[in-house]
Amino acid sequence: MVSVAVPKHEISEEELLRAHFYGLLSRLLAAPASTKTLASLRDLKGDETVIGQALAAFANAAKIATVESAEEEYNVLFQGSGTGGELSPYASHYLTGFVYEKPLAAVRCDMKTLGVERAGTSNEPEDHIATLCEIMHGLIHGNFGGDCPLGNQKKFFSEHMQTWAAQFFMDLEDASSASLYKPLGTIGREFMSIETKAFEMVA
Repeated sequence: MVSVAVPKHEISEEELLRAHFYGLLSRLLAAPASTKTLASLRDLKGDETVIGQALAAFANAAKIATVESAEEEYNVLFQGSGTGGELSPYASHYLTGFVYEKPLAAVRCDMKTLGVERAGTSNEPEDHIATLCEIMHGLIHGNFGGDCPLGNQKKFFSEHMQTWAAQFFMDLEDASSASLYKPLGTIGREFMSIETKAFEMVA
């Protein structure tokens, strides 16, 4: 995970909502859900949109999940026992078939340019989907050296997430081991689509 500073500027409600979604994805994909996280998930509210229905389904799944079941599912999905989990949450894997490849080097280069530093709390490669979502969350808030124009956000998203993140979330939706995490896959897939369309309108 990455080290962040106090936000430098006020952001609009729309931007705050974007940041919330990136924060939700990052938190749930970085580590198994804690008791506190599960409690907050149970309070999620949805609406008639695809993403709203997925939020409601996620809340319902959280109501029957326990910390133990959430941890077991997370481990089966993303870690496994020596041979890896059902899914590999790394850009390098999705784009090259291997981990620790050029996509990771590209992320590290852009992190240095943006002034994003590792927090030292995780040994995961920086092209992990949770880390990329956390960086987007920080960019929206201006946590890495002040305001971050949409153009800069678009650049990071298009270069490090757009080419593979939607497929990862689709795979999470379809994962045989996914129960609690299945609606999170839908949320992520739909949010990636919304972000892609929105950034297409950014010069």
